[in-house]
Amino acid sequence: MFSALIVAVLAGMIVAAVAYKIIFAPNVQLADRESMHFYITRDSSYAEVLELLKKEEIVKNLNSFDRLAQRKNYPNRVMPGRYLIRNQMSNNELINLLRSGEQDPVRLTFTNIRTEEDLAGSIARQLEMDSTAILHHIRSEGVIRESGLNTPNIKLLFIPNTYEVYWTISPGQLVARMQREFDAFWNATRRERAQQIGLTPEEVGILASIVQSETNKMDEMPRIAGVYINRLSRNMPLQACPTVIYAIGDFSITRLLNDQLDTQSPYNTYLHAGLPPGPINLPEPTAIDAVLNYETHSYLFFSASPEFNGYHVFARTHREHLRNARTYQQKLNEMRIFR
Repeated sequence: MFSALIVAVLAGMIVAAVAYKIIFAPNVQLADRESMHFYITRDSSYAEVLELLKKEEIVKNLNSFDRLAQRKNYPNRVMPGRYLIRNQMSNNELINLLRSGEQDPVRLTFTNIRTEEDLAGSIARQLEMDSTAILHHIRSEGVIRESGLNTPNIKLLFIPNTYEVYWTISPGQLVARMQREFDAFWNATRRERAQQIGLTPEEVGILASIVQSETNKMDEMPRIAGVYINRLSRNMPLQACPTVIYAIGDFSITRLLNDQLDTQSPYNTYLHAGLPPGPINLPEPTAIDAVLNYETHSYLFFSASPEFNGYHVFARTHREHLRNARTYQQKLNEMRIFR
């Protein structure tokens, strides 16, 4: 009797030890990493999750993970997402995380974007979202109507910044988030300032995209914005080279040729007075604020500095501008830059 009791106790201890190991002992092994992101795509099956854990060698004992996952009904509760897995997690911790849907947010960024296709591609590379799906949604009549924007300038809704979103966010959810960010950015102060300078927020964004294309020097942006404001107020064509490059669609061009200035496009500000129909990139907040707070001066022209320092030389008269432009062109010729 006593021996049987001892055997039963020992058996119970063994079972408890095995159960503890399956449930609470560390089973996640990440080699020399402290953590990693584990991605479960939409419509993934439990078998596919197991295969991915095996392929990426995340758990030491896949069988023990599977046994507990079955007990906790995880096969019927697979949640897509981007999960932060930490080294030495137990099966219990890992399963609870994966079936909870508590994702680690993505820091979504989009910079140096010119076209809607570029924007959709950038978003798709960072989220579980097809670029075609996001592009189709951005261009849909419902989004355009609800945003208050129009087709050529709908991408102004996406103000460059870093946003925390979930990897599995849908195109509709993302656009709704961008709408809230757009409305927050265009607060009463900025809208009032836009009205004071005679532009709508959309027109400010379009002009800011041109300013941003002309210079990456933040301290020079208000001055360049002032040049374009002066030209707009005099009904002079903006004659902004970046708009011609956008119309051509070849962003490798560094030097426009005279025949390229005749490119037929509503974006060609050499041929058409006023602002183009939409932005030629996604203007950064700094460029937008540079337009809203443009520098008041009498300059009507500017040319790239022959010192190639990223800045520009400004002029009040066309004669002075031609002199500055010739100096710069001579420098380009000396450096054998012909395109």
